Amino acid sequence: MKRSFAAIASALALTLAASPALAADLMETAAASATFKTFLAAAKKAGLAETLKSQGPYTVFAPGDSAFKKLPPDRLDALMKDKTRLAELLNHHVIPGKVLIADVKPGKVQTIQGDSLTLTSDNGKVTVDNANVIQSDVLADNGVIHEIDTVVLPSE
Repeated sequence: MKRSFAAIASALALTLAASPALAADLMETAAASATFKTFLAAAKKAGLAETLKSQGPYTVFAPGDSAFKKLPPDRLDALMKDKTRLAELLNHHVIPGKVLIADVKPGKVQTIQGDSLTLTSDNGKVTVDNANVIQSDVLADNGVIHEIDTVVLPSE
């Protein structure tokens, strides 16, 4: 009995070691969470999904579903119908590079949209413009996601 258990365990270990690791890009990582449904739908509609699946790395300050619910319904509906404005809004939440929460340096950072966000860090509390980071360091193969509690609107 011990011998067959050891043989099975050994075979299982060899099988797992030989299996390629499953890669999860930023889109797949966000999809694994229950809090980014609106962000994912918007990213697909705006054409940002391809960027978030690319090599990167990127840091995404992703508004959670509750953040999108803070927007007036007519504003969210209008954004979802305007692919250009939606892309501008979502690209405003993404910066190049992989920045873990512990590595956030206060100040302005350039987004992939070409504008900037202001990051603050105070005793572990990080804010992005007027949004609080409420979940941090959700790692993906091509970057990291930090959930924020408010949709950060670019300057109009």
